[in-house]
Amino acid sequence: MPKPGYKTITISEKVYNKFLEFSKKNQVAGVNSLSGYITYLLEDKMSKDKTFAKYAPKLELISIEEDRVIIKNKIENRIAEIVYQRDELYCQLCEAKDCHCIGYAWSIPEIYEKLNSKGIRHNK
Repeated sequence: MPKPGYKTITISEKVYNKFLEFSKKNQVAGVNSLSGYITYLLEDKMSKDKTFAKYAPKLELISIEEDRVIIKNKIENRIAEIVYQRDELYCQLCEAKDCHCIGYAWSIPEIYEKLNSKGIRHNK
């Protein structure tokens, strides 16, 4: 029986072992259990999917370069250039670090993985 306020999900032993191995290799600050790690992954995935679903029709990826992402912003009918500087993303179109263009860039798996591998986390 799970603790009050929690639910149980059944997964195969094979999947459990993969998550356990992966969680040991990819530790997250403040997460001390496999359950906490899986919860973190699920919340992160849902957040990215929500951002992507909201802005994908209005934004379109044009290219990914070494230190920049070029996006067509259909809302403003302009090109947004997202640059990687000082360990964060900055949108030159919106002149911001937290606009919808940045949220969209974070939802692109290639960008997310690249920044995540450098230890950079998205401020939600």
